[in-house]
Amino acid sequence: MEYNILIGGEAGQGMDTIGNLLEKTLKRCGFYVFTYKDYMSRIRGGHNFNQVRFSDKPLYTHSPDLDIIFALNEETINLHNSRLKQDGIIICDNDIAKVKEVMHLPLVETSKKVQDMRVYTTAGLGAILKIFGLPLDIAEGVIRDEFSGKIAETNIQAVRAGYEMIGVRHKLETREDKNIIINGNQAVAMGAIAAGCKFYCGYPMTPSSGVLTFMASKSDEMGIMVQQVEDEVAALNMALGASYAGVRAMTGSSGGGFALMVEALSLAGMIETPVVVIDVQRPAPATGFPTRTEQADLRFLIHAGHGEFPRMVIALRDPEDAFYQTARAFNIAEKYQIPVLLMSDEYLSDYTVTIKPYDFGKVKIERYISGPEAVEGEEYKRFKITESGVSPRILPGKVEGQVVLVDSDEHDEWGHITESAEMRVAMVDKRMRKLEGLRQEIEEPWFIGKENPENLIVCWGSTYGAVREAVERLNGEGVSIGALVYGDIWPLPTKRLMELYPKVQKLIDIEQNATGQLDSLIKEKALIRCSHKILKYDGRAFSGVEIYNRLKEEVL
Repeated sequence: MEYNILIGGEAGQGMDTIGNLLEKTLKRCGFYVFTYKDYMSRIRGGHNFNQVRFSDKPLYTHSPDLDIIFALNEETINLHNSRLKQDGIIICDNDIAKVKEVMHLPLVETSKKVQDMRVYTTAGLGAILKIFGLPLDIAEGVIRDEFSGKIAETNIQAVRAGYEMIGVRHKLETREDKNIIINGNQAVAMGAIAAGCKFYCGYPMTPSSGVLTFMASKSDEMGIMVQQVEDEVAALNMALGASYAGVRAMTGSSGGGFALMVEALSLAGMIETPVVVIDVQRPAPATGFPTRTEQADLRFLIHAGHGEFPRMVIALRDPEDAFYQTARAFNIAEKYQIPVLLMSDEYLSDYTVTIKPYDFGKVKIERYISGPEAVEGEEYKRFKITESGVSPRILPGKVEGQVVLVDSDEHDEWGHITESAEMRVAMVDKRMRKLEGLRQEIEEPWFIGKENPENLIVCWGSTYGAVREAVERLNGEGVSIGALVYGDIWPLPTKRLMELYPKVQKLIDIEQNATGQLDSLIKEKALIRCSHKILKYDGRAFSGVEIYNRLKEEVL
């Protein structure tokens, strides 16, 4: 069982509100839900839509095929009618699109009766629920949770009126609701909170702003300092200051904002101060597509910063992975005293999906903070040269009589500025030795599909869901295909790929950029060349159906 509902109209007509009410109602009815959003970077006008897909089985991506279109304007019908299934339904208000194929309902007239023109979309929600024979009381509970007072009661009147406008077409049974519903930005913020992050700052930039706003919404409850700063340069520098003082700190932005952080990123490398940074990618260069998606910052993050210093880059695959990997990033940053860079994108940040609740018992906070034992004689060497490259880290003011010196200039073991050639080499070697430890930390990519496949996909980050659905469908048709989905991406793990590659006939790179950045990284680090590439860079996310079709047409 699976259905896909599109709610479309102009920005400002309330797609988000009605989509939110619908997805929460379906979740409480016990279904798996996946909601995909397509919106323009403007306050009003332009075509926007939400697609709510639901099923009795877990969902990993959106689907292009539609069962219902709820059109808030005629443009929605014109743009999406071709995607409607043969037995699909278009519903809209009486005043929209006077064509026979569309089911017209007195939605606006209903809103006039309850004296609130805004609730005509809620009447449409009632009609949609009736199509599936779902109980109205669950929707009323969602409305009461989302609104209060007269607004809630007006919306309930509207949803009841809409429920009476139409008959049941697909009688569905409700199930036990065991899941949470969450998007990628919220998952990242929750992972940071679970990891003990107590300082988050940033400058708002779509699509990363959701992390900042979620952290701010929980700041009082969780005791977190959240600061909106004047720009991204300040954001990373302030996070470094907080981390120097001993507070777990994080900042984030999207491509252009991360570009501004690059000088401060080098500072993190020089002063060996742990910090977690998330780049929620959007299409670039420059302003690009502010509200669209792409995976084109990979090479940028790996090489960002002047000079050479170790860092780790982790691509987040879905909201479940985003939570646990964000928590893990804090421990790695502190263990090696490095910046850890998380990569998300607009698609992952904005889609909402039902997943099982997080297991906070899996999150361990490992601080790696030293005490008086780090003092040798009466001296503390903040940058002591060690075999691992990691120096003992004490916090300012926590060990009596000791000062914690850091400096952006090259320095000696104590933190004093130096121009010694010998010390320069020793310090560079010390910092770069951390890479050896990092290589022991990296996790191999997830494998999905048939073991030892003839056709192997390599991909990373948020393409996971679409690739998974395509691989499972092809496996069901007897195609020997599997996929390696990279999360840890720098340093690049190569063991699993090297094991599978000798038996592979076709190695297929699937990415949302124009050049195949993962493919180039694999060539560089594993000396393996992908035989085929499926790339997309129009700002819209891959669906499982699209990858399935392109594999069939271009590769298999």
